[in-house]
Amino acid sequence: MTDTRGGLPDRPLSPHLQVWRWHITMACSILHRATVFALYVGVLLLAGWAVALASGPEAYACYTGALGSPLGKLVLFGLTVAVLYNIAYTVRQTFWDAGKGFTPKTADMTGAGAIAFAVVGAIVVWVIAAQTGAL
Repeated sequence: MTDTRGGLPDRPLSPHLQVWRWHITMACSILHRATVFALYVGVLLLAGWAVALASGPEAYACYTGALGSPLGKLVLFGLTVAVLYNIAYTVRQTFWDAGKGFTPKTADMTGAGAIAFAVVGAIVVWVIAAQTGAL
């Protein structure tokens, strides 16, 4: 019989960041969670825009003025990165759902590609927006 007088038996601990080495797949998972949170914030900003639009020209001008400020543009750029990363990550996950891309080399490459796509794509979108006068 098990002796329980000494307390709980020793159990193996779950691996943690001190045990596992940092790799791109782990970073992609964490970044995906962060971008989903950012997209929730983006939906709130979009709802605020709709409320400002319905509230009249003064409220709309105030809201678009805040979004057009340097801080507002930084937030909107971050949301652009979040949307593009979420698209790339979803494509990557779709291949994983089909059973493709599980080798460590492929997983690392597609993770880095998703991050690069998001950053470079956002820069391209914003450069085009600046050149067409949308900013």
